[in-house]
Amino acid sequence: MPTVPQLRALAAVAEHRHFRDAAAAIGTSQPALSGAVSALEESLGAQLVERTTRRVVITPLGERVAERARRVLGELQAIGEEAEAARRPFTGPLELGVIPTLAPYLLPTVLRMVRRTYPDLELHVHEERTSSLLDGLGAGRLDLLLLALPSGGSAPTREIPLFDEDFILLTPPDHPLAGRSDVPRDALLDLDVLLLEEGHCLRDQAVDLCREVGADASTTTAAGLSTLVQLVAGGMGVTLLPATALEVEAGRSDRLTAARFAPPAPGRRVGLAHRRGSAREAEYDAFATALRAALADLPVHLATP
Repeated sequence: MPTVPQLRALAAVAEHRHFRDAAAAIGTSQPALSGAVSALEESLGAQLVERTTRRVVITPLGERVAERARRVLGELQAIGEEAEAARRPFTGPLELGVIPTLAPYLLPTVLRMVRRTYPDLELHVHEERTSSLLDGLGAGRLDLLLLALPSGGSAPTREIPLFDEDFILLTPPDHPLAGRSDVPRDALLDLDVLLLEEGHCLRDQAVDLCREVGADASTTTAAGLSTLVQLVAGGMGVTLLPATALEVEAGRSDRLTAARFAPPAPGRRVGLAHRRGSAREAEYDAFATALRAALADLPVHLATP
């Protein structure tokens, strides 16, 4: 029968497509990881990984076995979580994943709340894009996610809404819409709306809003919000900014002005997500309640539990 180290090795190789990166991800040496994959192939009597000098290719059978391995590893982790949760709630490690368009603006509040409310909780933070976070949650690498809802993941997850926030239209100060509080959505028809690059859920939300009014978004993109707002400051266009990011990002330059949409303003919902059926579900609910209270001073509309 396959062993847990063998399954963990294959799942890591399938995720990273690189033996060195996979070994680093699970805290082992590259020879040990390669040996574990080879031993798994020998025990199954089938090739799971094609090794070349330039890349690693997972065979079709390897992909199917890796998917099952992720599910097995997730169940094994759930067993440990259930025992730990029964012994001591709000203690031990908690792997928290956060999307990049939330991390810089919410983490200071999250970390203060954890230190004050759960001093024995060992919080580890991972800033990744939504698809990577959902993969990590399904594989058992992450426990709890802070992201935009709905998350859109295929694995069975439970989502806990925290708050809704408006999108702000960020413009140069000499723009005709600068400082207005009643911008209609169809004003986007005449604007060059700058976007984040592919993979950010905020990009998808901005594109959806443009499509809703028949506008075309700009082909200019940025890897992060900080770069995006600097493009606006440079006069290259306008962009949509979440309300929680406004104070930090707009404060980077005097060449930025906020304009607000007429009600109902477009926006996004933010919340937590975890594996459905987790033994720590009651803890996550309590965590969400404490976090909502901590976020009350931010420019958001708190969700009803």
